[in-house]
Amino acid sequence: MEVVPTSTPPALPSSLPRFAVVDIETSGLSTRWHRILQVAVVTVDGDGIADEWSTLVGMRWPLQRVGPRRVHGIRRRHLRHAPDQRAVLQALAERLDGTVFTAHNAGFDWAFLERASRRSHVALTPSSRLCTLRLSRSLDPERQLSHRLADVCERYGIVNECAHDALHDARATAQALPYLLAAHGVTGPADLDPLYERR
Repeated sequence: MEVVPTSTPPALPSSLPRFAVVDIETSGLSTRWHRILQVAVVTVDGDGIADEWSTLVGMRWPLQRVGPRRVHGIRRRHLRHAPDQRAVLQALAERLDGTVFTAHNAGFDWAFLERASRRSHVALTPSSRLCTLRLSRSLDPERQLSHRLADVCERYGIVNECAHDALHDARATAQALPYLLAAHGVTGPADLDPLYERR
């Protein structure tokens, strides 16, 4: 079971690599039929949040569906002047280079990004992948808790001001990351190795 946080969140050890905490909003759940609408990256290191970046992703054709607007709040008109997918992925690649790709349900986010990168011929090369959903679940082997991002944030006293906005969700995940790593006893790079997602 997870530890109740203290008033001061733990600091990431300075010896750890940089983490690129990513969140995406999509038009649905299928990597084949649905598309990325928004991408955000919050870069975290031993000094805390080093950088934040977020962008909407332009539509390829006017009638492309945006999916559950009641969830993400994104409408077609919001995407009208957004950069196209290739430009977004090129900017994302720069931010991921040499970092640990981190997300809440990393397999979902990475699957969408990887498929989009293949279509756009843009290489995404983070050094490793880390899933905060899996980190949280592994602290609760008897499955007594919910591990949705909202519930993880509540347990650690993190306020997510706008759930299902990619930047706010990435920021909330970045704030939860030090708690989760501390709960797993991570003090140096070697402690991360068994926690990485296997490709």
